[in-house]
Amino acid sequence: MRKLEDRIVHAVMGLFCLVTVLLLAFLIYFIFRESLPAIREVGLKGLLLGNSWRPLIYSDAPSFGMRNMILSTLYVSALAVLFALVIGVGCALFLACCASGRQRALVMPYIDLLASIPSVIYGFIGLYIVVKFFEKLGRATGESVLAGGIVLSVMILPYMISSCCDTMVQIYERFRLPSRAMGVSRWYMASQLVLPASTRGILISMALATGRAMGETMAVMMVMGNAIGVPKLLGKGETISALIAMEMGIAEVGSTHYSALYTAGLVLMVMLFAINIVFERLKKKLAKEGKA
Repeated sequence: MRKLEDRIVHAVMGLFCLVTVLLLAFLIYFIFRESLPAIREVGLKGLLLGNSWRPLIYSDAPSFGMRNMILSTLYVSALAVLFALVIGVGCALFLACCASGRQRALVMPYIDLLASIPSVIYGFIGLYIVVKFFEKLGRATGESVLAGGIVLSVMILPYMISSCCDTMVQIYERFRLPSRAMGVSRWYMASQLVLPASTRGILISMALATGRAMGETMAVMMVMGNAIGVPKLLGKGETISALIAMEMGIAEVGSTHYSALYTAGLVLMVMLFAINIVFERLKKKLAKEGKA
């Protein structure tokens, strides 16, 4: 009887896994199919390397180059992950090595609550705090890639802290008693033992945070200025997700513009897959080095 139950559970879990894989395959197929007209008409080179986006039918020469949007997406995501990495790892290290279990139980729900706040709220906060701050510094406009990176870094902090903290707590508990017996200071244990041993967990948190940052739309739209140009740190920019959100509603179904927006979504998916593959290989490499 027990073996029959195990088989049923195994079959159900396998079915759920199959459904998930099929959903992902269907999503990729659907987006790729809708992207084909633009790929055939404009070409991958023109879409990926072109620096001009003029999709309107009545323009003299419609163009669908999305190079600047790709660069803006990578730029603002890299800034956000960099800012969040420093703060998130430091916060996780404190919660794991300095805070008591009761203090962690008190603080973690509020950190997780940050992830449930709607992105438009972060956009409003970014407009009235971050953007206004840059304007008070003397800039004509505070909307910029840097403002987008700051707002995004706050949005991805919960993912970074939660993932890192879980890993660090386990490692800290493993080293705590031997370190105390040997008279090792808490700072040394945190910096020389817990932090290096948490590298894989940090990479996982970075992968999650990068995916969240690259897919974010509303908050980025509100603070980056949405200018289709070469992104600069204190200049305006527009991400791929913001481009799709703003123009999908005005694109004529079946037009090259409509198909090009699907191609932009396909490019975003490929970028996310590539980044996840890189992080996965880094984790495997670190695991091999650890075993060696």
